Amino acid sequence: MQMNKRFVDKVVLVTGGTSGLGQDAALAFAREGAKVVIAGRRPEPGANTVALIREQGSEAHFVQADVSQPDSAKAMVQSCLDHWGRLDYAYNNAGIDGVPMVHTADYDPEVWNRVIGTNLTGVFLSMKYELQAMLKTGKGAIVNNSAVAAFKASKAVGSAYIASKHGVNGLTRNAALEYADKGIRINAVCPAMIRTPMSDQGLLKDEALLKRALSLHPIGRIGMPSEVTALVMFLCSDEASFMTGTAIPVDGGFLC
Repeated sequence: MQMNKRFVDKVVLVTGGTSGLGQDAALAFAREGAKVVIAGRRPEPGANTVALIREQGSEAHFVQADVSQPDSAKAMVQSCLDHWGRLDYAYNNAGIDGVPMVHTADYDPEVWNRVIGTNLTGVFLSMKYELQAMLKTGKGAIVNNSAVAAFKASKAVGSAYIASKHGVNGLTRNAALEYADKGIRINAVCPAMIRTPMSDQGLLKDEALLKRALSLHPIGRIGMPSEVTALVMFLCSDEASFMTGTAIPVDGGFLC
């Protein structure tokens, strides 16, 4: 059965689009007809993702960007406008983990600033310029990648990560309220543990940690990137036209 192409000739920006959740979403948007702008810090995996999209017969280009820096975030969005004259959808996926298992009194301020800078300030700066572009056309949808950590405290992942994801949900809701009457919808997805290259190199290599992670997901397994991507694409699509300001877990029952 051929998939419905919901995003034909639409322009989508995916931050952190060079691997993991971002790459999966970029490829999926392209399969449904979108022109995709992939943003990330690393040119080589960015070029590889562009090549994968072009092999599908779709259009894409890569822009090197550090979303924690205002000039870089602005240039990233301008690249969308320069290439295709518009921006219809954005998936703000770029993020980092920080340092796990370190309590607040011992947390390194430099690491704190780096995590908050990427995970929260990076979402703010991306949205700032994405919204400016979307206001010109009077329509758009933004999805921010948050986490189940936005709903629950955890000693394991560290205070910076927890704070950053709580902040993303608050920022999402407030911006959604601000732009609800401007034709722009803003939502967040909140994954639990998802199988990505980052998790494969970290937690999933440690049998004890993997066992612990599985025990936290009542569904009995780790999530797959496609399961997050499906929700991202739904939230961008016209099928979700009455949804804004939501933060939706994709968590295998983690928050039950």
